[in-house]
Amino acid sequence: MSWFFALIPDTANVAIWSMMIASVLPLLFAILAKVLGGFGVADNSHPRDVVAKYTGRAAHANAAQQNSYESLPIFLASVIVAMLFFVPQVVINYLAVMYVMLRVIYGIAYIVNLPTLRSIIWTLSMACCFMLFYLAIKMAF
Repeated sequence: MSWFFALIPDTANVAIWSMMIASVLPLLFAILAKVLGGFGVADNSHPRDVVAKYTGRAAHANAAQQNSYESLPIFLASVIVAMLFFVPQVVINYLAVMYVMLRVIYGIAYIVNLPTLRSIIWTLSMACCFMLFYLAIKMAF
């Protein structure tokens, strides 16, 4: 795993790119849900009603999208707070990249219906955010 972290530079742009990618992930899950559910042009007049009727993988992709939107503000705030309190940038980058990777794995686990793995991955992704908050608090004192 250390070889992976050696690939991550210690500049702020890594964290910023991670925030951008995390912001796009819900949209990718939404597109995937619509593709899996057979969403058509005619469905665009009432898209929420159509998506609410999805089952199987399409419904799971939609749920992954909703959960991604729910956790996104926590991640964005944690990265910004960590940067404002001068947590070492390399640590911010590691945790930000780990969060994004875990969220991708989370979405896959959700779509293929692996609930235990999904819950473990969700917990780990949230741990990345809370670690950033914790480190920011430690830097403040």
